[in-house]
Amino acid sequence: MLTLEGLTYRIAGRTLLDGAAARLAAGSRTGLVGRNGAGKSTLLRLIAGELAPDAGRIDLSRGARIGSVAQEAPTGDKTPLEIVLAADTERTALLAEAGTVADPQRIAAIHDRLADIDAHRAEPRAAAILAGLGFNESAQARPVDDFSGGWRMRIALAAALFAAPDLLLLDEPTNHLDLEATIWLEGFLAGYPHTLLLVSHDRDVLNRAVDGILHLEQTRLSYFRGGYDTFERTRREALVRQSALARRQAEERRRIEGFIERFRYKATKARQAQSRIKALARMEPIAAVVEDRTERFDFPQPEALAPPIVTLDGVSVGYGEDPPVLRRLNLRIDMDDRIALLGANGNGKTTLLRLFAGRLGAPTGRITRAGKLKTGYFAQNQLEELPGGTTAGAHMAALLPDLAEAKVRAHLGRFGLSGARATTRIADLSGGEKARLLLAAITVEAPQLLLLDEPTNHLDVDAREALIHALNAYEGAVLLVSHDSHLVDLVADRLWLVEDGGCAPFEGDLADYRRMLLEAGRTARRAARDSRPDAAMVSKADDRRRRAAARAATADLRKAVSAAEARLESLAAEQERLRAKLADPGLYDGPADKIAALNRRAGELDKQIAAAETAWLAAQEALDEAGE
Repeated sequence: MLTLEGLTYRIAGRTLLDGAAARLAAGSRTGLVGRNGAGKSTLLRLIAGELAPDAGRIDLSRGARIGSVAQEAPTGDKTPLEIVLAADTERTALLAEAGTVADPQRIAAIHDRLADIDAHRAEPRAAAILAGLGFNESAQARPVDDFSGGWRMRIALAAALFAAPDLLLLDEPTNHLDLEATIWLEGFLAGYPHTLLLVSHDRDVLNRAVDGILHLEQTRLSYFRGGYDTFERTRREALVRQSALARRQAEERRRIEGFIERFRYKATKARQAQSRIKALARMEPIAAVVEDRTERFDFPQPEALAPPIVTLDGVSVGYGEDPPVLRRLNLRIDMDDRIALLGANGNGKTTLLRLFAGRLGAPTGRITRAGKLKTGYFAQNQLEELPGGTTAGAHMAALLPDLAEAKVRAHLGRFGLSGARATTRIADLSGGEKARLLLAAITVEAPQLLLLDEPTNHLDVDAREALIHALNAYEGAVLLVSHDSHLVDLVADRLWLVEDGGCAPFEGDLADYRRMLLEAGRTARRAARDSRPDAAMVSKADDRRRRAAARAATADLRKAVSAAEARLESLAAEQERLRAKLADPGLYDGPADKIAALNRRAGELDKQIAAAETAWLAAQEALDEAGE
């Protein structure tokens, strides 16, 4: 499907790709990963033909269509549904021609082709994609200009998904999504019928939606089968082996050099010395492992406060004269709380964060805060408000006027902004570096409460892991909004659901919430089918015949669902048995090899269960679509 050979590309004197090579099979779904600034987005642009390589070639299957999300968000008075439908250019052209052509043969050919491309289902398919990305029926009918930039980018993403190109290139598609839309997108991409190349720093998306990882590191590409966790484990094992080989080779080189130095001038040993000189010259050096910089986040520890640190009693909150966004809030936060907010965009999660941050007042109800409470609030719009003309160090010095320069730099160092980064103009920092600077800025006073609104949007996978470790080590309270379910799962121990104008604890974990969303989606699709205008016109006898035919037609699908359920139950049972073994203290008195084997199998089971869940959901959704 796609072949890259000897690909080299340089920009501003810096080499991003140097002889890079890779092959992606038709129908593969591949995640492209690497450090921020490694060149991932540049590689997508090279494949799309927007840039020309300095050397090498890019081969694509003949006639294959390449698609990606438009860089410019759509504007105008067209509706989201109209924008998405227009993304299928062939259908749009055929419909336009059908309205003007007079030749009967051409009319017949047009309608045959429209049937071939399933054009009659285009509108419900487009509507389903928009619904998955958070647009309800009324939103789909509003003018695009009514929406903010983030929502317009969702429309652009929906258009790219609807067009279903032979090669779909996606660059961080979850950045403008909430958790709910991200969960939907994971499922959609996992079932994408063509070839997918996806740049993402979202670990769960890379585990659930792709079947291979393409790693861009030090200007080269390496391919790994499986999801991100498999890639990380395989690469870590390879690095350990490479380090060991490099050490052994260095020891052998020192031994040979020692022999040569001792005996090269002795007549009795000259022949052996010369042979070792030749052996040394032929020895191919094994590259020592060059580790990238270690990612670091380190939140200053706050002064402890007696619980609760904030309470809301009967609070309503909104904007100006508009009706309240949230009503009758009765909530409490303690120092040891780790809370994630769930709920679709527009339900009021950011409003609630702004209320806790003191950016919004409460016209009704009572807010009680601990007397010495300090709060740190991270919001995406604040990244754009950083003073671009000054350096990171100068900005931090202005926030800490009473501290010596060394201590200011030490605080920046807590967030990986040491050395040259501290003296770089903010305008020249990457998005991830600006996010680090903002995290450093909001924690200068060691706050007891961190309010984080999508803090990972510009962070790569390693930086996200570092943030997770730092938040878990932090001794204050965290109230978090994030589309990164891996972050939510590992940081939050409580979930609050914001919906229907209120906020209440969600009884369950993130897996329960995911299942609830998927079930709600299936229920909505069934309701949409049942509400079709012609449904009431079908007689009971006709309806019975239709159901009988549908059951016969979907027999294989029902078998697939049953098989997937059985597979999932079998794996879950094995996982329970394995957990019991690993929980046995006596195991750790035995051979280390047995412990390692059990841990490896535990990792494999996690992946197999995730794949089995995806297969079950795909089979169940196919059955739902067929009318069961």
